[in-house]
Amino acid sequence: MNIQSLSIVVPNKACINNCKFCVSRMRKDDYENKLDLAHIDLNGKMNYIANDYLKRMEFARDNGCNTVMITGTSEPQQNKDFLSFFARANSLLPSPFKCIEIQTTGAGLDKDYIYFMRNTLSLTTLSLSLSSLNDKQNKEYNGTSEANAVNIENICQMVRETDINLRLSLNLTDYYNFIESGSDISDMLEEIKTRFNPNQITFRVLYKSEGECPQNDWIDEHGANFEVTRLIREYIQAKGRQLETLPFGTVKYSLDGISTVLDSDCMATKATTDYKYLILRPDCRLYSKWEDKGSLIF
Repeated sequence: MNIQSLSIVVPNKACINNCKFCVSRMRKDDYENKLDLAHIDLNGKMNYIANDYLKRMEFARDNGCNTVMITGTSEPQQNKDFLSFFARANSLLPSPFKCIEIQTTGAGLDKDYIYFMRNTLSLTTLSLSLSSLNDKQNKEYNGTSEANAVNIENICQMVRETDINLRLSLNLTDYYNFIESGSDISDMLEEIKTRFNPNQITFRVLYKSEGECPQNDWIDEHGANFEVTRLIREYIQAKGRQLETLPFGTVKYSLDGISTVLDSDCMATKATTDYKYLILRPDCRLYSKWEDKGSLIF
């Protein structure tokens, strides 16, 4: 079994954002949340819920998974108590996860919280999900309140100051429709490097579900056009140095010292013999697909 990462779903009642293209809002998740009752004492003694959770974490480690992605149907930083629980659980594994990542829009994060994630969670990579490189448009597309508005340059600087790796996950919205040539991409990448100084970049094609929903309609109107995606792919292949092929088939490139990937299948809809990720949900069970309970592993 080849598993690229273990997705940890952080339990929250609702998300503080309302991203216009949000995959989680395309479906109704009705997985039971058992984690509010999970307990680990100072001596490492745990109740059966915490034990079930650790078994699933250990299963992923036993099958060669080295990376945890803390994510979910909301912003992970909304539940600080769970992040502390996860850090404690990970420390009790015979072989703890060393590569710990978090996926977030950055809403509500400040320097103290980023240091908490660095020191308590042992976070190694913060993947900052952006829908535009313009603060105002990014706030609008991510449905972020004024109180939680993200200053992209500031949060990138705070992350780099803590020695956490910074990955920009760039959702390909119509912000990028200015791209008409490789020169446009070159100028944009130079701007990104100057303003944000990331270690990694992932260009992410927006996911559309089957059937009708408001998110699909928004993507039809505001998603980057196909020509933009093609130009980005060709530019990366032509200008980048090919590095590794990831387990789910995507090739990683180095562009001017920045690890770069184009992800055209963020929901891992293609059938493969490898797992792009396993998903550990608050019901303390492992799944291989976000949208299908039938993907239960155990």
